[in-house]
Amino acid sequence: MRLTDINTVKEIMNEYGLNFKKKFGQNFLINAGVPARIADECTDGDFDYGILEIGPGIGTLTYELAKRYKKVVAVEIDTTLLPALEHTLAEFDNVTVISGDIMKLDVNELCKREFSDAGMKFSVCANLPYYITTPVIMHLLESEAGFDYITVMIQKEVVARLTSEPGSADYGAITASVSYYGEVKKLFNVSAGCFMPAPKVDSSVMRIKLYKSAPVKFKDKGIFFRVIRGAFAQRRKTLPNSLSGEFGELDRQSLTSVVEAAGFSATIRGETLSINDFALLSDEIADEINDRRKS
Repeated sequence: MRLTDINTVKEIMNEYGLNFKKKFGQNFLINAGVPARIADECTDGDFDYGILEIGPGIGTLTYELAKRYKKVVAVEIDTTLLPALEHTLAEFDNVTVISGDIMKLDVNELCKREFSDAGMKFSVCANLPYYITTPVIMHLLESEAGFDYITVMIQKEVVARLTSEPGSADYGAITASVSYYGEVKKLFNVSAGCFMPAPKVDSSVMRIKLYKSAPVKFKDKGIFFRVIRGAFAQRRKTLPNSLSGEFGELDRQSLTSVVEAAGFSATIRGETLSINDFALLSDEIADEINDRRKS
């Protein structure tokens, strides 16, 4: 079945009474080379995997994944697409479609049930809606479910942000947060014309190779991520000033002192720090907060 053929897409939508829903960010691929390449590259060439897909739509990417991988579990929030998916994926016995919202599902429990209990290694591959890109990526990472890779097609500008370096204009809190969990690599660009309907922006495909062990160590994970959030809260301000909004329990002078104790100038800005720097700073802040609690 040629699910990237425009006429086929129209026939399926007419047969099942489907409409493109803006609230779910639905844009279906109509360039056959794109889903095939995503499926080929989403696990760096190793096909001995179970794949969790988010938002299969009418099954365009799912079809390519099912041809290559041991098992595909696709989570679809739009219940009106379920009959169409049953039709388009009928030839495969290695696909399970789950009706649900990935943001409300226990990803760890889902992957345990569908993959790890069967001794299967597993990864994520998805064409994510633009409106919920960052929350979904962080939800998957924070689940610590045991993914080897997370490969997603998202807005081109977001991939530029996630692959940026400290000190660059694109570098932000999401960049630093994601870099704690894994190594991000841009795979290729996808133009707006490859979709139906065509979005107003271009896309890129990126792959996160998750670390088996944390790349940095710190005393308090919660404080570590608070430091990242606070450091980027007010980009034009110095780090102590920017952190003050996140750490209301510490006065400005204390924040200046901990920044200097971590080895940084009080005039430094948060967007120049790496995750190693954030780890050092978070330990100093953790010590300061703990000392105050004891006194």
